[in-house]
Amino acid sequence: MSSTQLSPEKWIDAGFAALAAQGPQALAAEPLARQLGTTKGSFYWHFKDVPAYHAALLRHWHAQALADVVERLGESGPADARLLAFGHAILNNPNEAALRAWAQSDPIVAASLTEVDAERSTYLNHLLRQFGLRNPAFGHAILATLIGLPHLRAEADTTAAFDALVDTIVALA
Repeated sequence: MSSTQLSPEKWIDAGFAALAAQGPQALAAEPLARQLGTTKGSFYWHFKDVPAYHAALLRHWHAQALADVVERLGESGPADARLLAFGHAILNNPNEAALRAWAQSDPIVAASLTEVDAERSTYLNHLLRQFGLRNPAFGHAILATLIGLPHLRAEADTTAAFDALVDTIVALA
């Protein structure tokens, strides 16, 4: 085993891979160090303890998710294309479902998801207003669809299902 000290970013990336593949129980120093071929010393060089590591993972995801919404608010183009791109980004991110599973047992993760979901819902309603749809329940329904579709992954093409929803929205406009 190497005693190479890895960057915090490498540990964060490894954590997201482990979270998506094995769930939150994989977010511990020893299994991650084994996966990375290094010692736990590298882990503890960057993170005080496992809860601090969990907090760093969550901060990283939270900041990226909010930055994504802000960036998308500044974009232009057809609303349907922007809605599709937004939905596909969420559906194709393996961390989304893994974080939601983690949130079931961790109130801090749940709070972070709630905050990001509120911003995402605001963005969705911004797009939907461009179709003349002003009821905020539409935005909530689309967000709920994006949250739920990954659980059907084995049974359905989630991207095609979301695309059909967007086609329906365009037809309503």
